[in-house]
Amino acid sequence: MATLITNAQVWQQTQLVKTNLLIEQGKIKAIDPQLTAATTRADQVIDAANHFVSPGLVDVHVHLREPGQTAKETIATGTAAAAHGGFTTVGAMPNVDPVPDTPERVAAMVAANRTKAKVHVAQYASITTGRAGDQLIDFAAVKQAGAFAVSNDGSGVQTANTMYQAMVGAAKAGLPLAAHVEDDSLYQGGVMNAGPVAEQLGLPGINNVSEAAQVARDVMLAEASGVHYHVCHVSTAESVRVVRDAKRAGINVTCEVSPHHLLLTDEDITMDNPMLKMNPPLRSPRDRAALIAGLLDGTIDFIATDHAPHTDAEKAGSMRTAAFGITGIETAFATMYTALVKTRLISLGQLINLMSTKPAELFGLTAAGHLAVGEAADLAIIDLDHQYQIQAADMLSKGHNSPFIGWSVYGDVLMTLVDGQVAYRKDQAK
Repeated sequence: MATLITNAQVWQQTQLVKTNLLIEQGKIKAIDPQLTAATTRADQVIDAANHFVSPGLVDVHVHLREPGQTAKETIATGTAAAAHGGFTTVGAMPNVDPVPDTPERVAAMVAANRTKAKVHVAQYASITTGRAGDQLIDFAAVKQAGAFAVSNDGSGVQTANTMYQAMVGAAKAGLPLAAHVEDDSLYQGGVMNAGPVAEQLGLPGINNVSEAAQVARDVMLAEASGVHYHVCHVSTAESVRVVRDAKRAGINVTCEVSPHHLLLTDEDITMDNPMLKMNPPLRSPRDRAALIAGLLDGTIDFIATDHAPHTDAEKAGSMRTAAFGITGIETAFATMYTALVKTRLISLGQLINLMSTKPAELFGLTAAGHLAVGEAADLAIIDLDHQYQIQAADMLSKGHNSPFIGWSVYGDVLMTLVDGQVAYRKDQAK
């Protein structure tokens, strides 16, 4: 079956260019403004109506919650939400039940992703058995079973020797190691960023050093082991400084930042509000400025959402007792486009690099991140021009735990194609 997309605006070098795209057998066959339905004998024509056609977005940090936590999310609902957000490839974190810590469990997850997902899903395995303690998994075996990387996301690896041996094993297997950086001995049961706002609200704080101290430890271990060490959801100025210095020293370290840490600070928490509870927490304006600077100078490699859906009950009540985490995959492009591109802080091309090309490249997802002849027809058609309001009723995720509900933004995803097939279409979403 051949599909022709007409009146598309694609990013070429430094600007949007109007063209048409021909899709055959799930791949982009041609990109040419002269293509027509008659000359291509297309079976269907999709009129992009002069909207932006983007390479499918890539998010390597998503919680799909299946198996074991399906009241929060499922593979089907989480990947439907991803398609709604313009994402065609996601990385599924391993904090599910049972944890994918054996080749058999990883293989089962890969098979479930393949049959249930609406987008491509790359599967993480854990670093340690049960994502806890010091017993390492068989890195070579989980890679053979289909894992693309390893992570204990949600938990920091507490013992330096465990992390070092994990890095040695991951490096030998050729697996990136993505770290949730948090020293439990410094964490002290906090629920928001430590500082004046936490003191005013009477809430226990999480200090910056609980994150940065593990980053500093880990980059030295990464240098010794040769692993590709990736820092998840960087949130502090100190962490940015450590990563910047490590890169200058030639250490193979990369890092990501989440949209909420670029958009919000602890000063936005004016009351005990569980919708603003996440881990790592919203930090100070100083930290936010350092994150933006790190994004602009290349210290921070790309943007990842840390999409973390919860039930309404889990996010109710006080920050002291509510679950950590917010959803993000349905709002990420729009909030980032509005905050970064509309303000001319970065270009549209730079945003696509940060949300598609770079994460795919750094995590070896070779079939993702490109809009080019011969590549998979994974793409999104996005209206960049008309402002709209983020609404919970429009979300396809089971979780509505987002602080961005009610925000007015630009960058509305109208359609998402995966391997040339429609995975999301706004006029047929619900």
